[in-house]
Amino acid sequence: MAVSLKKGHGISLKKNENDLSMVTIGLGWDIQEKKKGFLGGMFGPKEEEYDLDVVAFLCGADGKVQNLGRDSGGNATLMNGDIVFFNNMHHNSGQIWLTGDNRTGAGDGDDEQIIVKLNDLPQQYAKVVFVVQIYKGLENQQSFGMVKNAFIRAVDGKKREMVRFDLSGGAPYENCRSMLFAEMVRETDGWKFNALGTPSPSDSFVEWLKKFA
Repeated sequence: MAVSLKKGHGISLKKNENDLSMVTIGLGWDIQEKKKGFLGGMFGPKEEEYDLDVVAFLCGADGKVQNLGRDSGGNATLMNGDIVFFNNMHHNSGQIWLTGDNRTGAGDGDDEQIIVKLNDLPQQYAKVVFVVQIYKGLENQQSFGMVKNAFIRAVDGKKREMVRFDLSGGAPYENCRSMLFAEMVRETDGWKFNALGTPSPSDSFVEWLKKFA
């Protein structure tokens, strides 16, 4: 049975108790429907779909992202670096990748997944941080205040859910458009999953990346 974590809590996932050869980090969410009234529902403008993106930062022992994917001029491009996101879905190591970009959150189960082969992830990576953002959240006046049933979970190579962190939105998150959702930290005999749930008003993961660069 999966362990359900609360914000700020963590759990060690040991190699001898879990199959960490191929771990699925799954993210899901639903959106509350706004009350528009009869006329508003018929004649009001069509609202944009919520597009939540999950992003992974691969950090070194110092907790920083070492490779920002720089071009020949030394400018950070985020391409082919240590950030896995919708424009850089596969990491160069071949051990971690994003399976796709769900732009509506429709359907049951995981809406986005990152697969990571924790046993084979190069030793230079000591921590993987997972950020969730609402794409164009500011432009579309969207926030986590309207997001419900959000979760992040880790499933091991035998399809067994190891740990889960549920987070409902609501009034405390009305000004939140991105979130430091969770992290996995390398340990001697496995990895530790920490539930963070730290909100930010920014709708861009790049603002979070600045804290890890």
